[in-house]
Amino acid sequence: MSMSTPGPERVPSTVKVDKTSGQGKPPAQKSTGAKPGNRPQAKGGGKGRKPVTPVKVNGGRPWGPIALIGVVALLAVGIIGYGVYASRKSSEPWTDKAAAIDGIVNYRVQKNPAIDSQEHKDGPLTYATNPPVGGAHNAVWQNCMGDVYAQPVANEHAVHSLEHGAVWVTYKQGLAADQVSELQKKVKGRDFMLMSPIAGLDRNISLQAWGYQLKLDKADDKRIDDFIKALRLNAALEPGAPCSGGNTTTGPVQPAAAGK
Repeated sequence: MSMSTPGPERVPSTVKVDKTSGQGKPPAQKSTGAKPGNRPQAKGGGKGRKPVTPVKVNGGRPWGPIALIGVVALLAVGIIGYGVYASRKSSEPWTDKAAAIDGIVNYRVQKNPAIDSQEHKDGPLTYATNPPVGGAHNAVWQNCMGDVYAQPVANEHAVHSLEHGAVWVTYKQGLAADQVSELQKKVKGRDFMLMSPIAGLDRNISLQAWGYQLKLDKADDKRIDDFIKALRLNAALEPGAPCSGGNTTTGPVQPAAAGK
């Protein structure tokens, strides 16, 4: 009796046959529950996952720009304030500026006829102050276009210069050369200014405008500039009168001619 060799084991097919067409269909896949267009969530995203700390954006105030704005505002306020102050100072009456100078003497308020007189007289005259600040004077003024005289000039001519609005800078004879040089810088070449030494001066330096006087000791005293700024031209009793074309000699005034 012969034995037959067994054939390969047949595996049941999982392909279903369509009853109508007879063609096979692939087995249906189980639904995952995912909706079309949605990505499946990655595994491991459950409870044990640490949340990502968000990056903080600096939400504080921008102190740099604020400080800069504050500095600019302060500067603006300072500039405006100084402008207002300067405007008020520039509009301040010259008499107030003169009165603010420490040590200045205002002879105008004394109503002294010997100082207030504007009469023209010849020959030597006597004055109420030394140096004089006003009073009767010679008909010819001392040239006062920034003239610096090395010797004393006649009071009678210098007082007429004051009447025209000049400031007369005088100093004690024998004053140190450096002090004299410092004074010259304030006078030389400047119109309605003159300078000369004077005998018998009780202080080193004395400044005169018509009716005003300031005596001090040092040529670098700030009040000298203040006096000149406040009173030069402003104190004139004859505004518009010249300082040129006057007497340029030094020494005492000449005696009056006989018969006058």
